[in-house]
Amino acid sequence: MKKIFNKKTWSAWALILILAPIFIYGQLSSTYNYANAYNFQKDSGLDTTADEAGFETGPGADTVDNIISRIILTVLTWVGVIFFGFIIYGGFRWMIAEGNQEKIKKAKNILLDAVIGLIITLAAYAITYFVIGRLN
Repeated sequence: MKKIFNKKTWSAWALILILAPIFIYGQLSSTYNYANAYNFQKDSGLDTTADEAGFETGPGADTVDNIISRIILTVLTWVGVIFFGFIIYGGFRWMIAEGNQEKIKKAKNILLDAVIGLIITLAAYAITYFVIGRLN
């Protein structure tokens, strides 16, 4: 009779023992009834208090995170427009350089800096959009 925990199967058994609780927890959490879960706004009386105070409630109401996300996305949009303007400016400088290597070098630096800035801005916009989408 072979041993259950020999050298060949040790890593497979360890992987099974490590991953089993994860799969079991996944099955248990998928059967949880989220419809009856505690809703802070509804169950704490926050909505009732806000209604009596005259504030708008519900999904259409402006919250702090919605306002901040709109501000961040607007600023990132304008920064992207500015860097796009720098790309156009650098290309224009290159066109009017008339073969002067100093002017071409300066135009290339403007273009390179603008492209790097645009890439960073687009990455920041994508990260912000992803994080805000997860929070809402």
